[in-house]
Amino acid sequence: MSTKKEFELDSELSLSEPKQYKVILLNDDYTSMEFVIDILMTIFHKSYQESEAIMLDVHKKNRGICGVYTYEIAETKVSQVSHLAREQGFPLRAMMEEA
Repeated sequence: MSTKKEFELDSELSLSEPKQYKVILLNDDYTSMEFVIDILMTIFHKSYQESEAIMLDVHKKNRGICGVYTYEIAETKVSQVSHLAREQGFPLRAMMEEA
């Protein structure tokens, strides 16, 4: 004699997408435009044209969005910017904010 058990699956189980964060470069009076372009190309994998456009946003609008990433990736990129900037003697800062 076997007993048949029925299992009810929770049909309302929902998986949400991870939160996204913008990584933003902030303007300063000392970091060279060339260094900002280099950072954008190496850390954020932007083309020269994209890097130049973002650099001009940083220069003219005091901030430029480098990309939108999950928390851990955004945090890593902010740290990489800080490390390379200090290594080269620039005060360039990056920050992240929820997208």
